[in-house]
Amino acid sequence: MTRFYIKFRKNPLTMPADPEERVKLWMTMLTEVKKDLAAGHFTDWGDCSDISEGYCISELDDQMLHTLVLKYVPYIIFTMKPVLTVDQVMESIQRAVAGAKSR
Repeated sequence: MTRFYIKFRKNPLTMPADPEERVKLWMTMLTEVKKDLAAGHFTDWGDCSDISEGYCISELDDQMLHTLVLKYVPYIIFTMKPVLTVDQVMESIQRAVAGAKSR
């Protein structure tokens, strides 16, 4: 199963200038995040204390993940990367070593 590391940041060009409107937008999005966490779409989520960016982890497949994050666009900008577990990295290293020995 593929896991995705998702880094996100707020798009300053789409954030309301009015503080009350901005808070309303943030709270609306955070309510959606809580729903996504409860549904298991995100397995972890965090926002940096300086509010510049945050991260989440998802085990959805790439197509479902794409569909999920569309509801946050254009307010949030995402960078997503598949990640390996420590066991997967160890297996990859062992395969690479075995392949190098057989040459």
